[in-house]
Amino acid sequence: MQLSREKINQLSHLIVQALADQDGINLLHPDNDVRLEIVRVLTEEVMLEDQIEQTVKDKLASYSRTIIEGSREWDIMYRKLYEEELNRLGRK
Repeated sequence: MQLSREKINQLSHLIVQALADQDGINLLHPDNDVRLEIVRVLTEEVMLEDQIEQTVKDKLASYSRTIIEGSREWDIMYRKLYEEELNRLGRK
């Protein structure tokens, strides 16, 4: 899933606001510092997801038999390879 920089910034503002509105939650750093850290983490996660997606698509394309993207077989293999890649990276 591709998120634009603007969408990531918007999400970071919403998250900081939601945290600030919660009783019992006091941010230990200024709101903008927290927001910038959220932007950094979201950006890294989107980049990692894109890398995993490309790795999986490359693996599917390397098979000797063509698997048509969007087919049931492709969907099943994509999910299986995606899970394997997450496990390999210690993300699951």
